[in-house]
Amino acid sequence: MTVKVVRGFIICYNIYMYILNFRKLRLAFKAAFRGLGLVIKEEQTFRIQVGVGALVVFFMFYFPLTALERTVLILAIVLVLSLELLNSQIERVLDFLQPNFDSKVRRIKDLSASAVLVAAIGSVFVGLLIFLPYVL
Repeated sequence: MTVKVVRGFIICYNIYMYILNFRKLRLAFKAAFRGLGLVIKEEQTFRIQVGVGALVVFFMFYFPLTALERTVLILAIVLVLSLELLNSQIERVLDFLQPNFDSKVRRIKDLSASAVLVAAIGSVFVGLLIFLPYVL
């Protein structure tokens, strides 16, 4: 183990390199951002949800919300967007495995889409509960 003291900090090079491989980390982030760009480019519903999320973030700073209210709104936005990403993944995998119409595949896709719908409806109610006292 190579140990070096730099400005009062002890740096262990060998252990540090095993814990964080910056090359792999950079490639992982690159792949994640490429996937995010792909979903924004190809999925209309994701773009709509990002737009609604941006609008909610704007209103979060327009109204004097508490930190807890802002946290709940951010979690609701992230939940809907994450489920939409999972829905897109499931649809693409199923399209790859079964390119022709199959009623079983359609049911799986419908169930996946319904998870997004339930989260979106729940997020609307959360938004109404938080924003209505400030609007009325």
